[in-house]
Amino acid sequence: MESEVQVIVLVSGTIIISRIAAVVSELGEPDCKLINPYQIMDGKLIPWLDELTDSTDAIMISSDKILTLVDPKDTLLNDYLTLIK
Repeated sequence: MESEVQVIVLVSGTIIISRIAAVVSELGEPDCKLINPYQIMDGKLIPWLDELTDSTDAIMISSDKILTLVDPKDTLLNDYLTLIK
């Protein structure tokens, strides 16, 4: 399963940068796997759901919760890659 880093805008308005991979699932089940997701808030990267879970390698969401996906700017991508090393 290949994953790539994307900026993800959720329908809730939350903006996340993460590796994202599509997974095969049953109808209605989460079909996107977020790997090392960070929320972008006020120009800072904050581990997403860090206060709720220790899991960073398999946060599952449904694709219908995603408004759009875009490639991150180089500076944002470099900052993110530095954090997840």
